[in-house]
Amino acid sequence: MLRRKFVLSAIKASPFFLFQSSLTSACSLLETEETPVLTDKKIIIIGAGISGLAAAKKLKAAGFTVVVLEAQEKSGGRLRTDRSIGIAFDEGASWIHGPKGGNPITAIASQAGASTYLTDDESLRIYDQSGKEYNTDLLDTEYDLFEAALTAVRKAGTDTQSFEAIFNSLYPEKGKERLWKYMLSAYLEFDSGGDISNLSSKYFYDDEAFPGADVIITNGYDKVAEFLGKGLDIKLNSRVTEINYGAPQPFVKTGGTTYEADYILVTVPLGVLKNKSIAFSPVLPSEKTKAIENTQMGNINKFLLVWKSAFWDANTQYIGYTPETKGKFNYFMNVNKFLPSSNALMTFAFGKYATQTETMSDAQITTEIMSHLKSIYGNNISNPIQFLRTKWGSNINSFGSYSFATNGSGPLNFDTLSNAVSNKLFFAGEHTIREYRGTVHGAYLSGIREADKIIDL
Repeated sequence: MLRRKFVLSAIKASPFFLFQSSLTSACSLLETEETPVLTDKKIIIIGAGISGLAAAKKLKAAGFTVVVLEAQEKSGGRLRTDRSIGIAFDEGASWIHGPKGGNPITAIASQAGASTYLTDDESLRIYDQSGKEYNTDLLDTEYDLFEAALTAVRKAGTDTQSFEAIFNSLYPEKGKERLWKYMLSAYLEFDSGGDISNLSSKYFYDDEAFPGADVIITNGYDKVAEFLGKGLDIKLNSRVTEINYGAPQPFVKTGGTTYEADYILVTVPLGVLKNKSIAFSPVLPSEKTKAIENTQMGNINKFLLVWKSAFWDANTQYIGYTPETKGKFNYFMNVNKFLPSSNALMTFAFGKYATQTETMSDAQITTEIMSHLKSIYGNNISNPIQFLRTKWGSNINSFGSYSFATNGSGPLNFDTLSNAVSNKLFFAGEHTIREYRGTVHGAYLSGIREADKIIDL
């Protein structure tokens, strides 16, 4: 999925679009060695996701004593790969968005032994509910209108109204059309992370992007996490319940164990902060708590299905479908393109429908997906023999997929989320970096940013 693929040209032409690499100096972490400093300072990092690992690696290289506390049974956070059926199914991050221009994940993935594949976004066929393929000329025309609509919504957007509210006021009929529901979900909601009813009409695309066509990691994104975690002191199955940063000696509690530190870096997902899974003492400053309340986590779920043999077009990368329900299994990725003989398709649920799927059984979901595929390929296609899924909205380690700019909340909230408290408590994660929110490279760069803050104290 090429981040910004469908709207980049329109937004570039608008005054809202900014492109720069103000943080790319942090990309040199693997190219230069830190000069260790003489220090007895100890750092506790909460969360062994990409941001926590990046910070830990840099701080350790700088001479600090670093302990990483991770709630899950393995490191990586939302970089989770399920290999239970012989295919590397990335439950969370899959793509390197914008792999050129200094994106730090590109070099790290290469050194980690991750294999990548350029997913061709132009290789796409879209079908209606009768199984008829949409005419290419019609798709081009509608896409141009869609691109213009995104620009129009941004120009008319306000701080308090959602994308959906502004869009419906400008295009009252388009939101009822199945093709437009497809584009709004498979393109915009997938890219931004939020349902259009909650997505900011003004700031939905105010972040930045590295250049280059996106590539997907084919042998598991967890290789990146494993590479960054080498040599680090990571305590797995250590769920933090309390952080006391006001004590003379700050400490962190995980069940029955207490860890003391000079500085504490919190890298848990925004959803964990919103759920108040961790008690802070003293309570966080009001501007921090308001930013947590005002910023939202999106929900996107993935579904991998495997058959004995493939029945779809082997040369097509993506298959689109236009059901009546927005966000409902309308975008399929042909896994065979980069994993030959896998006989697998991956599909998605976006926005509100992603949350609905978490109340559905595997059998119910498979039936719904198959009804879409049968509309395209006929009733004689076989049922899948293997099935994997995600439930990010109810996952207690994230409570969502990634953050997005919501209505009623400006971009400064992301900056507030990154602010340190009393030079004792620090925060990193994709939700703390407005420029690159919702991305792996954003999470990584936020970890480097906070490590630099601590080193400079």
